[in-house]
Amino acid sequence: MKFFSRLFISLLLLTFPFLAIADDGQHHEELTEEQLGTVHFPVSCEAKAQKDFERGVALLHSFWYAQVEKQFTQIAKDDPQCAMAHWGIAMGLWHQLWDQPDEKVVAHGLAEVKKAEALHPKTDRERDYVAAMSAFYSDSQKRDHQARAIAYSNAMEAVYKKYPDDKEAAAFYALSLLASEPEHDTTFANRKKAAAVLEVLFKEEPNHPGVAHYLIHSYDKPQLAELGLPAARRYAEIAPASPHALHMPSHIFARLGLWQDDINSNLASIAATRKTAAMHMGDESHQYHAMDFLVYAYLQSGREAEAQGVVDEIKAMPAKQEHMYGMDFDPRSYVLTAFPARIALELHHWQDAAALKPLPDAKPADQATTYWAKAIGAARSGNLGEARKNVAQIQAAHATLVAQKKPMMGASVENLQKEAMAWVNHVEGNNADAVRALRELAEKEEAEGSEVGDIPAREMLADMLMEMRQADKALSEYEADLKFNPGRFDGLYGAAQAAKLAQQNDKANEFYAQLVKSCTGATSSRPELTQAKQLVASK
Repeated sequence: MKFFSRLFISLLLLTFPFLAIADDGQHHEELTEEQLGTVHFPVSCEAKAQKDFERGVALLHSFWYAQVEKQFTQIAKDDPQCAMAHWGIAMGLWHQLWDQPDEKVVAHGLAEVKKAEALHPKTDRERDYVAAMSAFYSDSQKRDHQARAIAYSNAMEAVYKKYPDDKEAAAFYALSLLASEPEHDTTFANRKKAAAVLEVLFKEEPNHPGVAHYLIHSYDKPQLAELGLPAARRYAEIAPASPHALHMPSHIFARLGLWQDDINSNLASIAATRKTAAMHMGDESHQYHAMDFLVYAYLQSGREAEAQGVVDEIKAMPAKQEHMYGMDFDPRSYVLTAFPARIALELHHWQDAAALKPLPDAKPADQATTYWAKAIGAARSGNLGEARKNVAQIQAAHATLVAQKKPMMGASVENLQKEAMAWVNHVEGNNADAVRALRELAEKEEAEGSEVGDIPAREMLADMLMEMRQADKALSEYEADLKFNPGRFDGLYGAAQAAKLAQQNDKANEFYAQLVKSCTGATSSRPELTQAKQLVASK
């Protein structure tokens, strides 16, 4: 099923007319302030480069990295004495919020910093920007990524304080705080510090793309998401040419259960990505990230046919595409693994989950996702032998990632193994261990802020308690989870069912009504939604 209609794309082109520009080989010159947002970054390069330089900075603020490198490389070619053009290239090589550059990229970035230094930036401010960039790329043999990210953030803090009127210094300093956030931080101290800087800027510079963008990232945690709604409403209006700007608001919409806003945001982003890719503007793989959020929103709002339609469309797309933002990560393989697993488990189609097959040549983390779904599906179908075999496959994937020295992926796969094993223990009657494992995972997720798209461990715990006929306890867990993950289909329906069994009818009716509202306009045939609609209509 195609999930883009010709009408939708036509409307999108009316809204974002730059997408219809002909392929003349100079696409980046068509991106105007109205399409990327407003920045002010004076440099001592040739006067004719000023507008182009600020366009490059605006592209940086929206993480449009393929265009960033082209933009600053062209400036360096047109003005060989422009030191700051090399600063711009170095900035674009480090994808600050999700990437730890490998040795090759670090070497490239350091080379660009050295070029900037050799050209002797003409102002103290420019020298300070270059020095901050040098703090990240230098001494990579002696300092790990986190130490260099902190060094860069400290240097940007000095720039921010030295030039209080420089809005770009403030924005990039806030970004550096997010980029240097400690792993597994439960205080959100860097995020709150960044937000404090950005909120002041947001009032002063309402059309600045980086300010709205970084505010969304600052608040992209369940505990903080409500604070990010003004920035989410604004960012796509500031930079409507950027596929990432069109997508980013959905990080907040998903956190708050605003499913139609989430859907609209990602449909626009996917369409924009495809149009810009057709114009050879790069970052074609960005659409997969938007699809991730889109499928999740479809499943929570009773649009499972549309979710499956996304999977079908991806399968028909070319298999070989660029890796996302140049990283060693195949987004197409990821989504073709994650989406079928997610759909089967979200819809409680246990036998479908148990029948999933790993993609050929899938990487260990993707294999683990498939075996996680298979293990849970098999356990909840009563096939413990198969469930245990699948758990063993997850453990093998974990061992491979440990051997490959990929601790972050290894930790995620270990959590998948714990969830799958919890369901095996439950079916075997070892409920104490099962409940304990899911509760520990839930507490960790909530303390750190789980990723959008995941099935919450606390919701799984509530489902398990319902199977154990402990409705009162299940209701308590569903309610606790819905505070972190509002509007989730299974959470709302489970809470309604638990409240009904606990003889709390008013509360049950309230949850049924919330579920029906979340699925407004859906054509779902899910029996849970049919039951909810009937009960709400009878009141």
